[in-house]
Amino acid sequence: MRILFVPLVFVCLACPPAFAGETPWQEVAPGVAVRLISAGAPDAAGKALLALEIDMPEDTKTYWRVPGETGLPLELDFSGSRGVSLANQHWPHPERETVAGYLDYVYYGHTVLPLEVSIDGEDALVDIEATLGICSDICVPAQARLAFPVLDGAADPANVMRINQAMAEVPIAWSHANEPIGKARLLPDASGISVEIDPAIVDPASLIAATDLTGPLFGAPQKSPQDNLVLLPILGKTDNSALEDLEVELSFMSPRGAYQVSRTIEAGADANVEEPGD
Repeated sequence: MRILFVPLVFVCLACPPAFAGETPWQEVAPGVAVRLISAGAPDAAGKALLALEIDMPEDTKTYWRVPGETGLPLELDFSGSRGVSLANQHWPHPERETVAGYLDYVYYGHTVLPLEVSIDGEDALVDIEATLGICSDICVPAQARLAFPVLDGAADPANVMRINQAMAEVPIAWSHANEPIGKARLLPDASGISVEIDPAIVDPASLIAATDLTGPLFGAPQKSPQDNLVLLPILGKTDNSALEDLEVELSFMSPRGAYQVSRTIEAGADANVEEPGD
């Protein structure tokens, strides 16, 4: 059964003024609060790091950029900002979970989601309306409005540390000599893709394939008789035959940390996949 989302909005009617580099906490669901924090002044290119910090109990979750079959995507509206625009949203490697047969990509407990922004002007103001899915016993689409002058005051060392810790869990582009991932091919029956991996580098269970919110949803990795091959099913009803030449982002955990590569899905005719028992 799909999880029921119950609309719930907490409005901050009498919030105290924001401190330099952070907004006040806003309660968005019972026991759950969010705020916006800053890593300090922008660099020479005018880029600065902020983050949405979510304080949740350990049994409460929110969702990755591709939320899955039952989750709600995070939505950030910067239209109220002045001299601030979103340059890049950074996503720490998520947890994959299956509940009642439905797969989602989630974060449990205290979560920090970094935001890279471009700053233009000495009176820059970040003003964000955030909508995010929060789940414990029930699921709610929670909302908050978060604002502060991004150039006011010195950076808070604790906030800098929180953002840096979150950035350390964000998959980065692979730049080492040995390629961790080879070709991605559509399976002959178009039910999924096969991905060639170097098992000495890639933790097969951690492999996540994703496109965007409108693209196909890939399921949990399945074992293959070949150590260097991982099978990722495609969930839901889509015209999977049209996935050839689609660019897919593959993120994974390795002994060196979280990484990602991009591959183009190739035709399935050459997919050398052995069936169990062959």
